Amino acid sequence: MVDFTMQFPAGFLWGTATSAHQVEGGNTNNNWSAWEKNAGHVFQGQKSGQACDWWNGRYTEDFDRAVAMHNNAHRLSVEWSRIEPEPGRFDDAALEHYVRVIDALRERNLEPMVTLHHFTNPLWLQDKGGWLNPDAVQHFEGFVRRVVEALGDRVTLWCTINEPMVFVQAGYIMGRFPPGKHSMGAARRVTVHLLKAHAAAYHAIKDIQPGAQVGLAKAMISLKTRTPGLIHKPARNISRHFFNRAFIEGLTTGVLRLAGGKTAIPEARDTLDWLGLNYYYRFQAGLNPLIPHRLFVDVTRPREGLLGPESVGECWPEGLAEHIKWLSRHVGCPLYITENGMPDADDTYRPLHMIRSVHSLWQAINMNASVKGYFYWTLVDNFEWAEGYDPRFRFGLYGCDHETQERSKRQSAALYGEICEANALTGDMARRYVPDHADALFPGVDVLAEVRLPER
Repeated sequence: MVDFTMQFPAGFLWGTATSAHQVEGGNTNNNWSAWEKNAGHVFQGQKSGQACDWWNGRYTEDFDRAVAMHNNAHRLSVEWSRIEPEPGRFDDAALEHYVRVIDALRERNLEPMVTLHHFTNPLWLQDKGGWLNPDAVQHFEGFVRRVVEALGDRVTLWCTINEPMVFVQAGYIMGRFPPGKHSMGAARRVTVHLLKAHAAAYHAIKDIQPGAQVGLAKAMISLKTRTPGLIHKPARNISRHFFNRAFIEGLTTGVLRLAGGKTAIPEARDTLDWLGLNYYYRFQAGLNPLIPHRLFVDVTRPREGLLGPESVGECWPEGLAEHIKWLSRHVGCPLYITENGMPDADDTYRPLHMIRSVHSLWQAINMNASVKGYFYWTLVDNFEWAEGYDPRFRFGLYGCDHETQERSKRQSAALYGEICEANALTGDMARRYVPDHADALFPGVDVLAEVRLPER
């Protein structure tokens, strides 16, 4: 394999992503802390507990680890239930805590991207019906205004909502997240309220901080059609529209189209300064007459082509470019990769996955996609929602023993650090980290060349 350098644009953001409930520890006033108390909701009945102990200050040492990897950004979230423990009552001490967290990032020259809703709700909101209650939109707007007033002079990049359709599917169709429902009607109502909430948050942030850059993190999945295709293709199309495209369409047109009809939400139109792409897996879709509550659509993990250990889906890094290209055509604003990674406790497959993912990202940018940054999921092993601390779902570049709080550096952290420092992926990196795959990964490079992207 001949040497090459796949250079990224100047000023490109390289970081990792985390969320409050998954790393902070000690959360006791949100819907997830209540959900964890019930048997069967989390792997082996585990609870988030102290998580990565960030609430007690260990974020500083983990931020130092990010700096050691030559990161220049970090995506994190704030916990609504800490900031507004009761409706209309805001905790200044909690807000001051987040001021210190953001200051710690700034002191390390890490650009913060702050997510305002990452799956968790205060218990008081859940008691009011959660996102099934249309008043949730107004409650969220009030929370957003208070956070931006407190942190706005330190934060430019705001992410309103993380993975709205994962929240809807897992909580209101699959029943794996709170509130554990199985209802397409409920899913539809919650989707409408989340789209309205994003719009309300966008306009509130702009009202307080006109120069802010506001977006949201949208999960996308790649889909294969189960055979025979003639029978199963409609299921693939339904799943693709529901999970990947409906919310995007609502943001670009102001009209949400889901089973049951259209809902006009004109205030949501053109409420993106940027869009985040969260990408992990490819699934196969088909019709299943036994699951009418899912519109007879069955989405499962393929049995072939897996990269790495069996998990919830097929790891297919090349899908990253596929989704970047589609979003670039249909959204019309800059993109960030706000989450991308794979679970791999032994770090056997992650270096290969990382190189293939970064290569896929570079290819998309080289085709004129406007991607401004990449946030790897995640910095340290954390509480993976319904998967708890299942060793099969360790996504961290650093391991974390949640009993001792001991961290351990994985080889993929070293690889990511080299990519971030060089702002590039090189042939030398491929040879050293994935020697058995390097020649197959980059066939066609038959000249000694440095390929650079134009500055934007």
